Amino acid sequence: MSDKKVDVGFIFQITDKVLWNVFKKNEIGDVLLPFVVLRRLDCILESVNQKIRESYQNFKDKVPEDKLDPILRKASGGLQFYNISRHTLESLLEDPKNIEINFSNYRHGFNKDVRDILENFQFDKVIGRLVKNRLLYQMIEAICKVDLHIDKVDNHDMGYVFEELIRISNEQSNETAGEHFTPRDVVQLMIEVVFSTEKQILSQPGIIRTIYDPAMGTGGMINIAKNYVVDKLCETQPNKPTIRTYGQEINEQSYAIAKSEALITGENIDNIRHGNTFTEDKFQGKTFHYMFANPPYGVTWSKDADFIINESANPAGRFYAGLPAKSDGQLLFLQHMVSKMEHEGSKVAVVTNGSPLFSGGAGGGESEIRKWVISNDLLECIVALPKDLFYNTGINTFIWFLNNNKPSQRRGKVQLINAVSADDRSTGELGFCRPEKRSLGNKRNKIEDYHIERVVELYTQFEEGPYSMIFDNEFFGFYQVVVEQPELDESGKPKLDKNGEMKPDSKKRDKENIPLSKDIEVYFEKEVLPHIGEGWIDFDKTRIGYEINFSKYFTEFKPLRSTTEVKAEIQELEFGKEGEKGIVDLLKELLG
Repeated sequence: MSDKKVDVGFIFQITDKVLWNVFKKNEIGDVLLPFVVLRRLDCILESVNQKIRESYQNFKDKVPEDKLDPILRKASGGLQFYNISRHTLESLLEDPKNIEINFSNYRHGFNKDVRDILENFQFDKVIGRLVKNRLLYQMIEAICKVDLHIDKVDNHDMGYVFEELIRISNEQSNETAGEHFTPRDVVQLMIEVVFSTEKQILSQPGIIRTIYDPAMGTGGMINIAKNYVVDKLCETQPNKPTIRTYGQEINEQSYAIAKSEALITGENIDNIRHGNTFTEDKFQGKTFHYMFANPPYGVTWSKDADFIINESANPAGRFYAGLPAKSDGQLLFLQHMVSKMEHEGSKVAVVTNGSPLFSGGAGGGESEIRKWVISNDLLECIVALPKDLFYNTGINTFIWFLNNNKPSQRRGKVQLINAVSADDRSTGELGFCRPEKRSLGNKRNKIEDYHIERVVELYTQFEEGPYSMIFDNEFFGFYQVVVEQPELDESGKPKLDKNGEMKPDSKKRDKENIPLSKDIEVYFEKEVLPHIGEGWIDFDKTRIGYEINFSKYFTEFKPLRSTTEVKAEIQELEFGKEGEKGIVDLLKELLG
């Protein structure tokens, strides 16, 4: 995790002194985030406001509005924002009686991008409540005491301030945070695994790299990834790469937060876009070097079905490999990210629940997508995470790591890392998480730095062990064959059709999964026929399927104890209630 220290004490001061009892704990972020944005913009504009206003007065009646924008940006010194009103946050305090109307003029004096951000924040509702409770003046007065001038807090540090503000706001509203917010420990794990092999390339002179999230929420993944590369991975390197971040988000408020952060930290705000990634790909034709995402689990795509089904029929479309059930769009996001991979090499990390690993039968959409990803040698590694890491769910989650330029030792192979266990306090044995000191929603476990180091080590060593298994790609594939058995007459003899062949009994029809590495007929004769006596395979119905069954691979087989050992233990038991209980326990063990 980042050890960057930022001063965010103002969050709690303003909460205690101004907002307490009027806004609920989970609403504090709705107020503070837009006001922090305004304060940052106000501080940056302070030295150029006069020039902007003079340019506005000189040109407002001489050029059309669309031509005015570049003139005012130039007057601002090339900033992506400006304000044409005569007000600043601090000057508003000089006229308490007219604070409401003056603040409205101030807000609407910003350029379109800033107004768009405030609108998506649903800022009018916040202002309405502050006015109703006579707190607008106090709120402006309080935020003006926060010094966010660029010589005090540079763009890079401002990113940390904003990220911390987002984190605190989301943790305070943890019952819904999981929709837009991935816990920072999970994000850090994803990032450190992805970049564990990238230091050499990123330290070369003149390197420019892109990071993208198609379901970015508030932008945490792309921003933390960028900060990790600059501040940690390449901290001591003379050549630091240029990192450009991109993201798309469907939720208006989350989009506003992400765009705000880009604006106040000097990023290109045009790279943060609002819309439905499935039906409005805002980066059509663009590819990226690194991609991170935690798309929603089990969310229907039925409302977008016509568009998606139509695109899936196009061999050049994003969804040609297959379509999952309409009840869950996770594998659509995975295909979308694959379509954005750079030809010379991209790495992807995406969080899913268990469903994309094994849902759907052979020949079905989910299986076909898995087949496409694995047979194209894109799947590099899957890490199974501990339970209870997320704010809004306690279910099992997994991180898929994809790479279209695998190193030679990984080609044709998939690594599975079983990082599900927690530290055991009683034995001192290390796991891959520790219990949280207090629960935040469903988040009861936390991944610490030493847990991340352990996963990264398992990943980079690329060796088999108790927590790491390596398989050939075809291991996950299987033939699903339909096994027929003859229909019998009253005397027990097979019934024949008009061609003299045995009639199949539909009631006895069964399916058998045979590994791709096996010969179907040999496997059938050795493994199936001995159990059914007489039967055959209907080859016309054979399908190829792919699934990843984590629990099956990592289940530790414990052989049953020998009858001699159990008998000896029974003989040692004394009669009476305790003895009876002991015998019952042993019988339960024997019976499983």
